[in-house]
Amino acid sequence: MSLGVTLIRARRFADGRGWFEESFSAARLAALGLDHDFIQDNLSLSLSPGTVRGLHFQRPPHAQAKLVRCVTGAVDDVVVDLRDGSPTFGQALVIRLDAEAGDQLYVPVGFAHGFITLTADARVAYKVSAPYAPQAEDGLAWDDPALGLGKLQVAGAILSDRDRAWSPLAQIGAPFAYDGRPMALETAS
Repeated sequence: MSLGVTLIRARRFADGRGWFEESFSAARLAALGLDHDFIQDNLSLSLSPGTVRGLHFQRPPHAQAKLVRCVTGAVDDVVVDLRDGSPTFGQALVIRLDAEAGDQLYVPVGFAHGFITLTADARVAYKVSAPYAPQAEDGLAWDDPALGLGKLQVAGAILSDRDRAWSPLAQIGAPFAYDGRPMALETAS
């Protein structure tokens, strides 16, 4: 069984020096049902609160699953269902990720992904299951009212020109196949 959108709780071991965490374990993820390998690590630094990155995805056959964590600061992470025939198509989930908790978010193929920073100097690390393929790159307009992300819209949000130019949901279509699992946030320890 494959994982859906899943918040993977950090396992930290604390003592007087601080804490230790195993940030990635292929065996642990396999035991949770993860059905593919990650082939690349990415890291972003956003200097200012209100920085938006996304909403990104790569079209098949170059689609990417992601394992996302905030290593410094805090973000509101967003996933949007883009699977054809899904009862949750076009719906978004917003999940707070912060360095203090250390939780990770697994985003399977079939979803657009992005985040807005809540703090200065927010660093987000993520693993991807397929290499970057510029010919398959696409995105979804962060401010599309159809997504219901109004509470995340901030005056003066900082976006790249590329992210500002993405199309609304109505123009994207449904580039992914539905796997029979409606979008819901699952939690794994």
